[in-house]
Amino acid sequence: MLAAIATKPEIVASISSAKLGKDGRGIAAPYRTPDGRSYDHIFHYLRSGTKEIRAFWSPGTTREMFGRTVPIDYRRMRESAAILARLLDRAVSARVTSQAGTEVRFGLCGRLASEDTGDYSQPGSGGNLPAGEVFISPELGTAEGIVAFRGSISVIGGEILLPDPVFCSFEKGFVVRISGGTGSERLEEALGTGKRRALDPEARGPADPVQAAAYAANARNLGEFGIGLNPAARVRGLMLEDEKVLSTCHFAIGANYDGDAPALIHLDGLVPYPTVELFMEDGCGRVVMENGRLLI
Repeated sequence: MLAAIATKPEIVASISSAKLGKDGRGIAAPYRTPDGRSYDHIFHYLRSGTKEIRAFWSPGTTREMFGRTVPIDYRRMRESAAILARLLDRAVSARVTSQAGTEVRFGLCGRLASEDTGDYSQPGSGGNLPAGEVFISPELGTAEGIVAFRGSISVIGGEILLPDPVFCSFEKGFVVRISGGTGSERLEEALGTGKRRALDPEARGPADPVQAAAYAANARNLGEFGIGLNPAARVRGLMLEDEKVLSTCHFAIGANYDGDAPALIHLDGLVPYPTVELFMEDGCGRVVMENGRLLI
């Protein structure tokens, strides 16, 4: 699959039971754009870096999911996504809370949001089907507080449903403690695996010691914040759909999308019915979601 992508086709459509996987060649010698940006995967390099391809990818999708969540009102969803993205682009920080115990704040300075709304018509565009989220990479080293994951969370090998919250405490952008329900042990194990693989030459592929250390540290990095916007999506224990559920937000631990926090894992987890407040440069705050209800 990666060899086929490297031929630079105009369109890539990936419907598979598993994700694309890591690019050993890119990890060993990252691809670099003329302006100096670095990518450790040929797919991200050609789509986001040089914008030579456009794509959609649907790992783990089913016929039922595809038929229910793809034929939706895209016009309305894109209007909401555009407003959210503009607000996230202007914001310098965000605060997210939930009744389950989330209370976290993180910076957004210098970060730009991405919209996954199903419009993949231009070179460099791409996203999931089902579509329906706006997401952004938090500013490095800024996350402070607690995220209470509930609903579902990604671990090594797939996703698990969470009957009870899993609490992740963040300090200076990294997970420092995990506690809570039965899923907490699975998540801790997954983060440990991400670190061990980064330090194991056989697992990660060739990389210099400094690069390997960065991959290991970023296994506990807060790599993504996203808001779901697909009205037909529901929590099923498959993150491809779960993270698109309207009335939820999600965070990912591990690699980010800006390329300055590389890791061998990117594990998404849901926060149902959150309240999301964005703070602008003048200090004013704006609540864009209250207990899961969009206010835009």
